[in-house]
Amino acid sequence: MSIRLIIGRAYGETAPVRVFSETFYADADLKPGSLLPLPDDHEDRGLYVVEGSISVAGQAFESGRMMVFRPRDRISVAAGPTGARLIILGGATLGGPRYIWWNFVGSSRDRIEAAKEQWRKADWGRGLFDLPPDDRDEFTPLPPP
Repeated sequence: MSIRLIIGRAYGETAPVRVFSETFYADADLKPGSLLPLPDDHEDRGLYVVEGSISVAGQAFESGRMMVFRPRDRISVAAGPTGARLIILGGATLGGPRYIWWNFVGSSRDRIEAAKEQWRKADWGRGLFDLPPDDRDEFTPLPPP
């Protein structure tokens, strides 16, 4: 089993990426039958099965499934017969409602609309968004409304 912590704090490690709230995001590659406990020091936790299959509390889940777990429940994941690759994530619970459109998540619909307008402008580094300096000529435009 290997776990690569991408952002945040989990499993006794801290990633070097700066975060603005208590969070973690990791890539886990599980060998067949291996067990992985989810960190229990984050209020919200979830996972996405990228490849293979897992079982949680005896229930099997195939690739393409996303699960969100209740706060404070102790969760262990068992890899299926071919192993599994997972994205595991979590953090502090955010207060209030959340809205999602395409790749944008915000606390209000107005903030989503502002993000859409900023993305349309493609004003990298001067607005809400930036792209790597050598990769600003090709980006994914907003999908049609």
